[in-house]
Amino acid sequence: MGIDVFGRNTYGGGQWTTNLALDAIKRDNVSAAIFAPGWVYETKQLPDFQTAQNRWWALVEKSWDISQNYPRTLPFYSNFDQGHGYQFTVDGKQMSQTPWNNISSQSFQPFLEFSGESTGGNLKVAVDIKEPSYNGGGNLTFSGTLEDDFQFSARLFEGKLQLADSPVHFTYSVKSNGSSLLGLSLEFTSAAAEQKSVLLASSGDSLLTMSRFVRHFDNVIMPHRVTKLESESSWVIQESSIAMEGYMLTKIHAVCYKLRPEVHKSESQGKTMALSPSEYHAVLGHLAINSLTLNSDFPPSTSWFVEGNFTKWSSSDSNGSRKLNVKLVWKLKGGKTHPFPKYNIYVKKQPDLSIAESNGSLQLVQEYLGVVVVEAYYVSDLVVPSGTSSVTFIIQVCSLDGALQKLEESPSLDLNVQGS
Repeated sequence: MGIDVFGRNTYGGGQWTTNLALDAIKRDNVSAAIFAPGWVYETKQLPDFQTAQNRWWALVEKSWDISQNYPRTLPFYSNFDQGHGYQFTVDGKQMSQTPWNNISSQSFQPFLEFSGESTGGNLKVAVDIKEPSYNGGGNLTFSGTLEDDFQFSARLFEGKLQLADSPVHFTYSVKSNGSSLLGLSLEFTSAAAEQKSVLLASSGDSLLTMSRFVRHFDNVIMPHRVTKLESESSWVIQESSIAMEGYMLTKIHAVCYKLRPEVHKSESQGKTMALSPSEYHAVLGHLAINSLTLNSDFPPSTSWFVEGNFTKWSSSDSNGSRKLNVKLVWKLKGGKTHPFPKYNIYVKKQPDLSIAESNGSLQLVQEYLGVVVVEAYYVSDLVVPSGTSSVTFIIQVCSLDGALQKLEESPSLDLNVQGS
């Protein structure tokens, strides 16, 4: 049965009552086809596209439940990228501020459903493509108000990940303001249906964290490693490990909270006073789950065969700059296969040494070009300034767990500038 979201000759009227038709279809145990879900965007539903989009698809989930569960295998990685954005970053470093669309960059998307004590504040959670990301062009933002004594939980993923005897390693990036903290809540189920809840807490005061959450979770784990990026991006990388042999990881939630150094009480009544909600803002950049027995080993650059096909140079302007068109192709030598999901492409323009020394400009900068999921990339009308002797294309290999090969160790291709 077909459903037109615009509501044209559709049972239930479509739009915000699309679920009425879905409920009827499910009762009769037949298939459904949804037409024009772009109605949310095309009709500019309030308050904004991301919020309305999440709300509309929640109607579909409510009727037909979740048909896919992830994570199911390791490694698992999500940077919440939707395949489009207003900027592009790699490990917290902004590479481009140009709007882009590339559906092949899309990552696992969270099942945004919220739970929490509404009296403790008002938080909005959404996939954000405008705020600078940690990797790619998307992230999850948590913004609003939250009282110090309350916590807010937002569902991220529902999985079916069976754990073995090896510990599982969790890595996630967070950027937050003031006292805003963000951790991860994990739910596990054993073969005997025994359930366990674990909080991977944010870095901070261990004693305060334990006293705050020990009654709410079976186990509270502080991060064993915290890395603050040297750049101005303010991202903090938190790493935690857990061993739950025989259990299945079924749910992952983000937990928003604050820690107070002391509890304020009324002098007359001796009771805890209700504090007014205060501002909360945190950003979750990525989540990676991996077994400690799995390593992100990259083949050395000499293991790759890289070449440029259909190379064409042309004049760009009267100042002597040129334009380059070339198809880059690469593959592992010996016909070896690999599990790498994508590649970041960079170019480095080498100035003529005599000209660079006279101008005092010998610094080389890698310019980000794009990302691909196949072993080929088309370079079109790349402007090469006058005084450039060669260009180097760098193919940065990306692993399934989100790790990136170092640029200086990545396969590359050197091309001399025609006529230089």
